[in-house]
Amino acid sequence: MAVTVLMWAGSGFAAWQAGTGRVDITPSQPIWMGGYAARTHPSEGVRQHIFVKALALKDQAGAVTVLVTSDLLGFPGEVSDPIFRRVQQQFGLPRERVVLNSSHDHSAPVVGHMLSPAYPYGEADLAVVRAFTTKLQDQVVEAIGNAIHDLAPAELAFEQGFAGVAVNRRRVGHLEYPGPVEQDVPVLAVRGADHRLRAIVFGYACHNTVLDDYEINGDWAGYAQAELEKRYPGVPALFVQDCGADANPMPRHAVELAQIYGKTIATAVDQVLHGKMQPVEGPLVAAFVSVDLPFQKPPSREELESRTHASNALVQRHARLMLQMLDRDGKLPDHHSYPIQVWQFGKDMTFIALGGEVVVDYSLRFKRKYGFDKLWVAGYSNDVFAYIPSRRVLEEGGYEGGGAMIAYGQPAPFTPDVEEIVAQGVDSLMMRVRSSVF
Repeated sequence: MAVTVLMWAGSGFAAWQAGTGRVDITPSQPIWMGGYAARTHPSEGVRQHIFVKALALKDQAGAVTVLVTSDLLGFPGEVSDPIFRRVQQQFGLPRERVVLNSSHDHSAPVVGHMLSPAYPYGEADLAVVRAFTTKLQDQVVEAIGNAIHDLAPAELAFEQGFAGVAVNRRRVGHLEYPGPVEQDVPVLAVRGADHRLRAIVFGYACHNTVLDDYEINGDWAGYAQAELEKRYPGVPALFVQDCGADANPMPRHAVELAQIYGKTIATAVDQVLHGKMQPVEGPLVAAFVSVDLPFQKPPSREELESRTHASNALVQRHARLMLQMLDRDGKLPDHHSYPIQVWQFGKDMTFIALGGEVVVDYSLRFKRKYGFDKLWVAGYSNDVFAYIPSRRVLEEGGYEGGGAMIAYGQPAPFTPDVEEIVAQGVDSLMMRVRSSVF
């Protein structure tokens, strides 16, 4: 299949360089899979290989910026922080110029201690997870290095499409709840000097939870990437998970459905690529901040000790973990340092990367404030450690509103001002980066 030269609104060659890197991270042995507390043993095989992929961009000022995507549940801070340190030492990349995003794939290996109270694994299982995690960190650094080494003249274009895969899952059992979803499909096309595609970066806001068996695979996002790479041979497709913490693909639980959803998203991307895309100029201005998200009052030692005898095994494991923290530190954490990152591509596009499992309200809030056409808001970036509920979701409660803190090993839900703290952090970075180009 020949690569089609697609419609392009640009009239000249932009002063970009771009490069890509890809590393296969498929485990070579059975390993505990992340995302579902109902699983009872390690993986049983591989349905589809999984990858980390990197896109390096160098603007006209010489600044190098790297986006990493992955077919994983997420990068917890304990795993991502050493990667950030290594790429700064090895490649000179400052913290604000690297984003690690994950598809939130529930059919990929456990990474680090993420969601550890959810899994009834033993020491032998943990040893396999530790080995996979250590190798993964090396593989991410390798992918970044390959992308930087691959830098060559390029031009960028951006546009958004639409797809109807996502359903607000909080309405399951609560039909009275509002059902906001974000069905935008942002697409960044990277072309070479001959205007032919060199990379496709696309996003969507929806859990990768179609499949729940014991075979490693990339779920619908894995099939979407594979479909695009089939349509455009030799062109890597990188998927960015957006603010889909309260969205599921529905219906679920069949391989055919994962394939259908993947092809649906790929077709939406394809339509954007064949339409009129807007050129993206530089420079790429980057900013990063870490803000403290406070927890509500945690349970007492007495309450935790009583929970070690609960009928729910997850509650028991969480209580034991909290007691270990109390014994070690003398107290439980009262906040979590939350990463917020903004990349401003000249006047043409803004990319916001938020940590944690971010509900859709955040993306809709920022798009209402800063514009829908040129803004891309990603969740699941840099540190996936908890759900990030909006005030509405926090007040409604439920799994995303606080229940998931048990599985994530956090001491308590967030305080009611969590949304405003995140929004203030984003607003401060938006002012900083936009003042440089507007």
